[in-house]
Amino acid sequence: MITPAYVRTMAAYNAEMNRRLYGAAARLSDAERRQPRGAFWGSIHGTLNHLLWGDRQWMSRFDNWPKPDVPIKQSAGLIEDFPALSAAREDADTKISNWAAKVDDAWMAEDLVWFSGAAGREMRAPKGFLIGHFFNHQTHHRGQVHAMLTAAGQETGDTDLFLIVPEPL
Repeated sequence: MITPAYVRTMAAYNAEMNRRLYGAAARLSDAERRQPRGAFWGSIHGTLNHLLWGDRQWMSRFDNWPKPDVPIKQSAGLIEDFPALSAAREDADTKISNWAAKVDDAWMAEDLVWFSGAAGREMRAPKGFLIGHFFNHQTHHRGQVHAMLTAAGQETGDTDLFLIVPEPL
């Protein structure tokens, strides 16, 4: 189910959707981005931070990135400055795409062993399965950001995978 082509396709989709969300968020004032909107991570800014935090956390496991400097409960405040957050997002998306280009079937067939702070214990699962979670987490929270941006009067254009990445990579 999860193949190297899927990983590359989802990395491309992830990067383009982030570009669109950040473009829409940039049209809002800082106060509007930080306005509490009833989302789990509070605001557009907080949810975008949590998304970056989650990507960094998983990529620390998948590709030896540095772990985030703050625990998950503080992830909404990872980066306070929106331009710095935007730059960090763009950098992360480039690095995720570079990592995706290296992923192969043999690597995905291996188990990953890590300590989960959320579960409070050591975990083990196939990397291919965890990659599915990685991209699902991104899509879930981007959907929340998209809803908040739409409510704030901003548009991102199409969000359907087949319209963003017309063919698997």
